[in-house]
This record gives sequence, C-alpha cells and structure tokens, in this order.
Amino acid sequence: ERERVLSDIQILIWTFFFLLFCEVCPEADCAAVPSGSQTATEEWRGPLRRIFMKEADASNFFRRRSRRALKSPDELNAEQRQVLAADERRREFHEEKRQEFESYVEEVDDEQNERSRESAEQWREFHDDGMRPPYEYNRRTD
Repeated sequence: ERERVLSDIQILIWTFFFLLFCEVCPEADCAAVPSGSQTATEEWRGPLRRIFMKEADASNFFRRRSRRALKSPDELNAEQRQVLAADERRREFHEEKRQEFESYVEEVDDEQNERSRESAEQWREFHDDGMRPPYEYNRRTD
C-alpha cells in the first residue's frame, strides 16, 4: 500500500515538473520556424499572409463579427462561389459515374447478346440436318 502511494506521488511530481517545463520553455509557445531565418519571413510575405493573421487581428475579427452580424457582400460572394464550385464538382462527379455505369451496362448487354447469338448459332448448327434451307430463310410466318 505504501509503495503504491509513493508511486502515485512520483507520478504527480513528474507531471508537475513536465507542466512547469512546458510553461517555462519558450520553444513550447509555438511551433513556427525561428524568426532569425530568412525563409520564414519570405514565406510570411507570400500567399500565407492572406491565410494567417496576427493574434490581435484575429481577436478583433471575432469581436467585430458576432453570430447575428450581417456578412459583408465580399464574404457572401466568396461563400456563394464556394457553393457553386462544390455543386459543379459534385455534378461532374455524378455525371462521370453515370457515364461509367452506362458504358458498363452497354458492355454487359453486348456480351450477353454475343453469348445468346453464339448459343443460338451453335443450336442451329447442331440441329441442322442439311435437308432444309438455313434458319434465316425458313421462318414461319403464320
């Protein structure tokens, strides 16, 4: 019992030191490339600048936009473009699937017709005694 209590205390101590280390360590604050490198600043000026924003700007954005606030026309247009693009992709996907299925059905029908034609031809050859004209010319027209 006493050993179990000691092991629990050790786990708590290690957890405390780990959390303290994570809190004190400056590298644990973010996972970005160190600011001294030139490539990080070059990338920040590129297209990522439009995606990521500073923390103050982000908090102002969420403070400015409440749940019931109206969206700007630019936001509405961007959302509408995204919806239309998704609809177009969905339409193209389903059209492609439909064409694949139609070609598959056509191929299966062709194979079935070929098999039935071959089996009918084999039946005629097997049952032909040479006394009558070929099947095409010997149809009954009652």
